[in-house]
Amino acid sequence: MTDPIIDIAGLTRTFVLRRRDGRWRGRREVLTAVDDMSFTVEPGAAVGYIGANGAGKSTTIKMITGILVPSAGRLRTCGLDPVRRRRELAGRIGVVFGQRSQLWWDLPLRESFSILSAIHRLEPGAARRRTTELVEQLEMGSTLDTPVRQLSLGQRMRAEVAAALLHSPELVILDEPTIGLDVLSKQRLREFLRHERSSRGTTLLLTTHDMGDIERLCERVLVVDQGKLVYDGSLTGLAATVGAHRVLTVDLAEPTADLTDLPGAKLLDSEGGGIRQRLAFDTESTTAAQLLAAVSARAEVRDLSIEEPDIEDVVRRIYEAAAHPLS
Repeated sequence: MTDPIIDIAGLTRTFVLRRRDGRWRGRREVLTAVDDMSFTVEPGAAVGYIGANGAGKSTTIKMITGILVPSAGRLRTCGLDPVRRRRELAGRIGVVFGQRSQLWWDLPLRESFSILSAIHRLEPGAARRRTTELVEQLEMGSTLDTPVRQLSLGQRMRAEVAAALLHSPELVILDEPTIGLDVLSKQRLREFLRHERSSRGTTLLLTTHDMGDIERLCERVLVVDQGKLVYDGSLTGLAATVGAHRVLTVDLAEPTADLTDLPGAKLLDSEGGGIRQRLAFDTESTTAAQLLAAVSARAEVRDLSIEEPDIEDVVRRIYEAAAHPLS
């Protein structure tokens, strides 16, 4: 059996804050940023790690990469203790922080790639081949001789991703990789990450507030709230957890009585005397195909569309449930 790329059990990180009261006496306050967290990530997986600001995401990432020492629990990244073997681990992971750069600001992009190749001790021929591959796939050929400070945000983020993947790491951690990007730049970056994962088996751990990134790149989602893991599963299961449903909208050939008794479905609304009807359904009790067959048995269907649950709304409900577990 292949060992997990990330193996976390009972992971906890606390910080001691020192405050002063009105009489200037020191007061210690313990803040728990990550609270008894456990999960594993298998090689080649794509996992979304999401939560509100201050939920504990960045602290977890810093422990996974060896920047912070855990207060308690067990943690292995690529089979290594991230703190004790941080230098070795750096050669097996790549990290992209949306707000921080690993490129040299005043140097042409080409020089940054050369320096990073030397840092990772890549053989010159292998470094040239890998750089050429990344430049072609991320469409960076016209910017190689441009100083990093003159690149647009979209160009710089593609360069940051290339820099993180230059040494072909086993694990890539992406922290808000598409923040501030336009629609086209986001699409290009997502397509590249899907290709990298499928062609090289790269494991992706993605933290983001952009639910489009999660939907298009990840098949598994971890939701963290106040340092605790409150959900671990698929996007579909995430929606089901809080009772969110898919919606089938059907345009019928002629006015039809409201479809209120179809198994596994609930009529949301009806227009034009029943010509257009919207039906919510739970994917655990029925499928879109089964529901469509049941509708077709009642009336001729001219057109249809399916609305997916709004993921941002689903995540908001998860947070609310965690904050008010008894309500």
